[in-house]
Amino acid sequence: MEIAIMIIYGFALTLILFYSLMQMSLVINYLKYKKRKQEIPDSLLNGKGRLPLVTIQLPVFNEKYVVERLLNAVAKFDYPRQRMEIQLLDDSTDETVEISRKKVDELKKQGFNIELLQREKRIGFKAGALDEGMQKAKGEYIAIFDADFIPEPDFLKRTLPYFGNDRTGVVQTRWGHINKDYSLLTRLQAFGLDAHFSVEQGGRNQGGHFINFNGTAGVWRRTTIDDAGGWEHDTLTEDLDLSYRAQMKGWKFVFLEEVETPAELPIVMSAVKSQQFRWNKGGAENFRKMLGRIFSTPGIPFKTRMHGFFHLLNSAIFLCVLTAALLSIPLLFVKHANPEYNMIFDISSIFLLCTIILMIFYWNAYREKTRTFFVNAANFFREFILFLSTTMGLSFHNSVAVVEGYLGKKSSFVRTPKFNVVNPRQKIAHNNYVSRSLNLVTFIEGILCLYFLFGIVSGIIMREYGLLPFHLMLCWGFGYVFYYSLKN
Repeated sequence: MEIAIMIIYGFALTLILFYSLMQMSLVINYLKYKKRKQEIPDSLLNGKGRLPLVTIQLPVFNEKYVVERLLNAVAKFDYPRQRMEIQLLDDSTDETVEISRKKVDELKKQGFNIELLQREKRIGFKAGALDEGMQKAKGEYIAIFDADFIPEPDFLKRTLPYFGNDRTGVVQTRWGHINKDYSLLTRLQAFGLDAHFSVEQGGRNQGGHFINFNGTAGVWRRTTIDDAGGWEHDTLTEDLDLSYRAQMKGWKFVFLEEVETPAELPIVMSAVKSQQFRWNKGGAENFRKMLGRIFSTPGIPFKTRMHGFFHLLNSAIFLCVLTAALLSIPLLFVKHANPEYNMIFDISSIFLLCTIILMIFYWNAYREKTRTFFVNAANFFREFILFLSTTMGLSFHNSVAVVEGYLGKKSSFVRTPKFNVVNPRQKIAHNNYVSRSLNLVTFIEGILCLYFLFGIVSGIIMREYGLLPFHLMLCWGFGYVFYYSLKN
């Protein structure tokens, strides 16, 4: 039993180490990306001939607090109205429908080419809505925005020029955060997303590896969607699915870190969890769907295949973290009772390298030139520890999603509720979309908080301090997630 525990623990840590090394390679690529001078092409918007017709798709479902804000933002686009076609793809079942209809009528009177498209059955969820909209879309390019986004007026003029290359299929912009400072929860989400929308996307793009359209705040070439087979709804992350199918067909993706599209971060734990569940289960589903194609599709460089493998394996890291965490306490007792294993445990300390690599990874996304190094470094270290602890606290919830994805268990597309709340003084007590419940997962998260508290006490009693920082972070992370799952 002791040997089995050590083998499983070592295997989980090994996968985490390999994942960390791949992240380090993205850091190196990202630094090259930052040094590269991005030339802004003007082949589409240089005044020679008509501007291309763009279809703007806005998929919404029960978004009564933000749908009008989204439409107002699109109406401010600095682009000829006669060259824009706006599709509001509204699958709502609440009063959002009336708000949408009223705003669409208002914009029609102002001369906008806008249509409200509603389906009788929400088949395929977001992917199904986008696919149905495509049947009527006339645009050469398709811009997509989720309900919580507020694109800038110059969005189209800053993205469309990059389609001058005939093989460019997607231009993806960076997400901004209008409510980053609302709470600790929003700050930590921004901390993680900023790393994705800089080091990960920029690093993969620089290395010529596959990146993903992030479901919103980007533009597709219409022929790319058609050539890749269109939107499919057999996974919960239809954006990742179509992205890989398109790039396997030879289409190139462009990531623009310098173009920011502001959005609203989830402000309650239930919303964060629904988003995390969808992303991680969808990632696992795409791993099953795409793994064989990555290694069998001809013409893909070996490094790109490996980066694709670990990209699709992202969500499985939560399983590895949870496994290592759960086994770390039994290992305390194994080590204490078997001094002859000390050398093995000493060697395993090399996995501290993983934490160092992750610190480097997130530092390159976080650093701000407007502050002194020491102030910036101190703030970063605090945010990094809290972010890592909270991520560990979500590992059980996300592992459930990953296991369901790998096993092929189907589930509904659960939307992430938006509240149009930016200021901490704004109240959400009577908000229709706030969800509070003590489900089995939340109950287990509370038990795990106590489990790692037991690990802390045990380590102190046995004077085994090597895992103490790890257990402190786990105890705090599960406690934080449990508490706010109940509170929100």
